[in-house]
Amino acid sequence: MNANKIMIIEDDVVIQAELKKLLIGNGYDVCAISDFANPIADIKVYKPHLIILDIKLPNISGFSICSEIRGFSNVPIIFVTSCDTDMDELNSIMLGGDAFITKPYNTAILLAKIASLLKRVYEVQQHTDYEWQGAVLHLESSSIEYNGSKVELTKNELKVLYFLFNNAGKICSRNDIIDYLWDNQLYVDDNALSVNINRIRDKLASIGLNDFIKTKHRQGYTL
Repeated sequence: MNANKIMIIEDDVVIQAELKKLLIGNGYDVCAISDFANPIADIKVYKPHLIILDIKLPNISGFSICSEIRGFSNVPIIFVTSCDTDMDELNSIMLGGDAFITKPYNTAILLAKIASLLKRVYEVQQHTDYEWQGAVLHLESSSIEYNGSKVELTKNELKVLYFLFNNAGKICSRNDIIDYLWDNQLYVDDNALSVNINRIRDKLASIGLNDFIKTKHRQGYTL
C-alpha cells in the first residue's frame, strides 16, 4: 500500500521545510507548493489524501483555496496558521476545513490529528454499510433501513448515527459526539445535538425502530 500523500500549502520556507521533514520522517509522501499562482491545478494533479493549508498566502487567502477545493473534493484540510482568532477558526470550519491548529504548533498534536483524519475519512469510504440489531446504516445514500423500510437522513443525522454505530454497545458521551461532529465540519452545540437526537428517534420510530437510541442518564447515548 502506498503512503498517504500530503500537500503543504505554506509560503514560509522555514515552516514549510520543517513540516516536510516531519511528515516524511513519519512515513508520508509529501508535496510542498512553491508557486502560488494556481494551487488548485497542483492539487488536482497531485491528488493528495490530506492538505495542510495556511490562511495568509501570497496574493490569495487560504480560505479562498479551501472554498474552491470543496467545489470538487472532500479531501481533509487542516489549517495550520498564525491567525488565531475565534472568527478565523469559525471561518475555517464553515468553509469546509476539518481542523484548525495555530502556530507555533505542537508536532505531536499535528501528527495525531493527521492520523485521525486519514483513518476516519478513508475507512468511511471503504465501508459504506453498517449493521446493528437488524438496522442497516447506508452511508452512500444517507439512509437507514429496517425490515424493508427505509428513511433518509440529513448530514448531521447521518454523522450522529455513524458515530453511534461505530461505537455500538458502548455509551457515547454527548461531548464525544459533539467533538466528532465539529471535526467533521458540522457545528453542533449541546442544544442542537438534543434536537438532532429527537429528530433521529422520530425517523427511526417511523420504520419500526423504537427505543433504538437509548439515553444513559448523565452519561450519554448508546445503541
